[in-house]
Amino acid sequence: MAGGGGGPGGGGGPGRGGGPVRAVRLRPHAVAALAVVSAVGLAAFTWPLFVQPGSALAGRSDGPWLFVVLLPLLLAVVLAEVADGGMDAKSVAVLGVLAAVGAALRPLGGGVAGFEPVFFLLVLAGRALGRGFGLVLGSVTLFASALLTAGVGPWLPFQMLAAGWVGFLAGCLPRARVRAEVALLTGYGVVAGLGYGLLMNLWLWPFTTGLSSGISYVAGAPLTENLSRFLAFTLVTSLGFDVPRALTTAALVAVAARPVLAALRRAARHAEFGAVGQFADADAGTDSDTDTDTDIDAVDVGAGGDRPEPTAPATAGTGTMTG
Repeated sequence: MAGGGGGPGGGGGPGRGGGPVRAVRLRPHAVAALAVVSAVGLAAFTWPLFVQPGSALAGRSDGPWLFVVLLPLLLAVVLAEVADGGMDAKSVAVLGVLAAVGAALRPLGGGVAGFEPVFFLLVLAGRALGRGFGLVLGSVTLFASALLTAGVGPWLPFQMLAAGWVGFLAGCLPRARVRAEVALLTGYGVVAGLGYGLLMNLWLWPFTTGLSSGISYVAGAPLTENLSRFLAFTLVTSLGFDVPRALTTAALVAVAARPVLAALRRAARHAEFGAVGQFADADAGTDSDTDTDTDIDAVDVGAGGDRPEPTAPATAGTGTMTG
């Protein structure tokens, strides 16, 4: 079997010098599913800001639970669509290794002061292996770490979607040279760390409805009022975690970007994701074997098939006696 050297990530092809590598190919139906789930997910995060006073969700306390039930189902659909024909065995193997590393990294911080080293891996893997791989890696890593740390709860689908977006958007960043790329990814690490915390605050904030404080969610309040309440809620309850997360991610990216990106891109070149093996024709192989056997038989016959038996050599001292 001969591997297709011209596949993605092949030597001299994409993936060298910061070029794009597609460890997971997003097919049209997967792109459509991703767009639908992203739209629903964005609505699941931001709906409290846009609820009208007379709407059905304004007077209900179980509004967030509607998306808690809906979002994991849609997320499972998009992951299945991405994996269907877009991942080969090598992509699955790399995904398993990196997801295990990320799941092991996440408990190291323990959530203390926002120290979460897992996000730098999502940023660099999404950058090196493509946006589709970043999306799947973010979701699978957060799911695996939740199982590892007993962190399964109604917040998990939102964490998986937000982390998937972190890896996906890292793969959407423009190409750049080495130094500019490190600076670009470092800045993105800051944005990703703050954005992840902001999204998770939006998920949690509706559960504060009914509290008398000035930072609680008021169902059906005007957009400006609820937006100011949400910003106050973020400032008081979460900024102390979001800023350290952003700085930790940026620092780890700045330090580890070059060696980690080089290792991932080297692995991608050797893996040749999506390359299709070429097998020889079975009939041609049979004919070749037959011809080879015939040639060998001919050589045997020509060399010794009709060869006369060798005569015994004359021994020394043998001769004719004369009288």
